[in-house]
Amino acid sequence: VQLQASGGGLVQAGGSLRISCQVSGGTIVNSAMAWFRQPPGKEREVVAASGRNNSPYYADYLNGRFTISRDNLKNALYLQMNNLKPEDTAVYYCAAGRQLDAVVFGAADYWGQGTLVTVSS
Repeated sequence: VQLQASGGGLVQAGGSLRISCQVSGGTIVNSAMAWFRQPPGKEREVVAASGRNNSPYYADYLNGRFTISRDNLKNALYLQMNNLKPEDTAVYYCAAGRQLDAVVFGAADYWGQGTLVTVSS
């Protein structure tokens, strides 16, 4: 199973960006999926996750700015990011696993390579 994240780039504060994660070699229908990020010089942290029944999980610090979604037919995961702030600058990674709780705590079975999101002030 391979995860390919894309869609990162440079955006001004207050702007929006949607990043994608394409999965190949397996189906996401029965998988818990998640987005993580690693800001410069900091540890990786969970951003949002989607369970097999599409039940979402969001990190408290987001305050409703991001939305996670999945397209099981396209085998893809998305993260819509609105009202971006400079502190959202990070490499964003997608991850997949069987159990949502495990994935949220970083114990995913599969990881993508990351896509860089840079938010300028």
